[in-house]
Amino acid sequence: MSPHRIKSRKDFGVEISKLSKENDPSLNKLLKHDKDTGSSEAQIITMTGRINQLNEHFKHHKHDQSSRRGLLKIVGKRRRLLKYLKLNNSEKYEQVIKSLDIRG
Repeated sequence: MSPHRIKSRKDFGVEISKLSKENDPSLNKLLKHDKDTGSSEAQIITMTGRINQLNEHFKHHKHDQSSRRGLLKIVGKRRRLLKYLKLNNSEKYEQVIKSLDIRG
């Protein structure tokens, strides 16, 4: 599996489990089950991991505009998911924000 591109739903589940194990065991509490890929929380976790990877990429490749555009699309999608989560489940929203250490 390429670290830059998730090719199928199966790979998406693997990516989430890898991210949640690498980052913080408390992220596992946010997921609904072991192979959760569709919930808002799971998608936000995955997008945050990808955003962090791209930020590291830009430290070495400052002029990579096509990847920067992709980063902006991911950030916008994550922002919309966070807005949805905040409106529908504010407790879960607060847990996600604290666990991922975003929106300080």
